Amino acid sequence: PTFLALRGSCLYKFLAPPVTTWDWTRAEKTFSVYEIMCKILKDSDLLDRRKHCFTVQSESGEDLYFSVELESDLAQWERAFQTATFLEVERIQCKTYACVLESHLMGLTIDFSTGFICFDAATKAILWRYKFSQLKGSSDDGKSKIKFLFQNPDTKQIEAKELEFSNLFAVLHCIHSFFAAKVACLDPLFLGNQATVS
Repeated sequence: PTFLALRGSCLYKFLAPPVTTWDWTRAEKTFSVYEIMCKILKDSDLLDRRKHCFTVQSESGEDLYFSVELESDLAQWERAFQTATFLEVERIQCKTYACVLESHLMGLTIDFSTGFICFDAATKAILWRYKFSQLKGSSDDGKSKIKFLFQNPDTKQIEAKELEFSNLFAVLHCIHSFFAAKVACLDPLFLGNQATVS
């Protein structure tokens, strides 16, 4: 069996459950919660006879398949993962990834307060900036490229921006985590639960 543990900003995968402090340093794999995706599976998506299953898609795009014993365990897992992701996004506030635009090295910052900022890696000059609310769609090629569709606030026209990343899935999951945290900030029930946790 495989053992998973959420601790702070990380998801740990173990071959045996951690018992001592030293065990935590010997995880088979460690993931940053904001760079992975957790998905609860419907009965129609199950791969075998196990019930109460979920997947974790890693920052490399690998799907890891897990099950828990009880349906209540699955709900508890989902809440814990969402809470850990929200708290980590709230803590870090922004994340920058190296990317390429038309053969030029750039940086894309995903900022909880301001949205998306693309800048020249050498000069730090800002090429473009959009709020989260201006992102109207996106697509990716499953390998390295993301095409963002932003709405220009003045012209209301859609502007396409394509960037290439060496760590596509980490970037996609990070964007999803930041959006989920933005939505959670609008949910008084979620925020009320966070106040009791803190």
